Amino acid sequence: MGQGLCQVLELNHLISSSQQFCEAVALDSGYIVPVLLGSKLNHVAVELGKDVSLNCSALLNQKDILYWMYDNGSDLNVHEEKEIRIMTSEGRWHASKALRIENVAEHNLNFAYNCTVTSTGGTDTKSFILVRKEAMADIPGHIFTRGMIIAVLALVAVVCLVTVCVIYRVDLVLFYRHLMRRDETLTDGKTYDAFVSYLKECRPENGEEHTFAVEILPRVLEKHFGYKLCIFERDVVPGGAVVDEIHSLIEKSRRLIIVLSKSYMSNEVRYELESGLHEALVERKIKIILIEFAPITDFTFLPQSLKLLKSHRVLKWKAKHSLSYNSRFWKNLLYLMPAKTVKPGREELEVLPVLSES
Repeated sequence: MGQGLCQVLELNHLISSSQQFCEAVALDSGYIVPVLLGSKLNHVAVELGKDVSLNCSALLNQKDILYWMYDNGSDLNVHEEKEIRIMTSEGRWHASKALRIENVAEHNLNFAYNCTVTSTGGTDTKSFILVRKEAMADIPGHIFTRGMIIAVLALVAVVCLVTVCVIYRVDLVLFYRHLMRRDETLTDGKTYDAFVSYLKECRPENGEEHTFAVEILPRVLEKHFGYKLCIFERDVVPGGAVVDEIHSLIEKSRRLIIVLSKSYMSNEVRYELESGLHEALVERKIKIILIEFAPITDFTFLPQSLKLLKSHRVLKWKAKHSLSYNSRFWKNLLYLMPAKTVKPGREELEVLPVLSES
């Protein structure tokens, strides 16, 4: 507030002293010199057409007067609000009075609205000056255009990247496994990478399915990609307790490959399926891979639990398109198999014999 002169009357003696920021001086009678609170000069940023309220507060005596003073008193848009006056806990009077300016116009700008408190002991005044609020600087046209082009290109790049990742997700995962030399089979205590469940009746109508299960799958997954399969006809010793042996072999396998066909649900494979589903859905110790060898339109012959698995993913064998080791069928099958460090063989380029689609 600057240097001020405080006069204190004590025991009928007049004592003068210089004091900085002197806001109010109490006399022995409780009288104070009125003072306005806040800065003496206030610049208020406003927008044209908007309303603004200027608030003025003061510490004063009960009979002191607080009022607004401005030259354009005929302005109908300027209104003084009713004064609010309360007594503080220190026994002083606190008053506030607002000046409301509606629909601020050009003539209200750069004009001083003065708030004054007056008493027999003196006056105090503070001023409010309305200034136009600075509008946000417009972005130059060339910068805006360049920014939009960059944003669009970035969006297109992200969309393309996501699309590529979705389309080539299997290839990317297989490449990552090969690059990082991942092997999930080292410490799980399992013996086989997959147990192959298939229809074992060698009827003429099931001949190609049988060949696929006992010849094609082992040739590709074992000899070419280095996996170890468990095939009933090859790995189960005749004469033993078949049911117990099958359950034990499934427990020792990381995957259960089910070769689906219309005749699949025979008595011979029913226990394999039930045991595998128990391991997959209840104990969660094995993952099931469904292969649709021949087109199937009606899946009502499958158990409800297997239908739920079928809705997730089924690999479809297409003889003409699935022969190459680099075909989508074998890539998808490798994707579902456990990650394993193998050195693929190079002795063959295609799976033989050729199986026709029935």
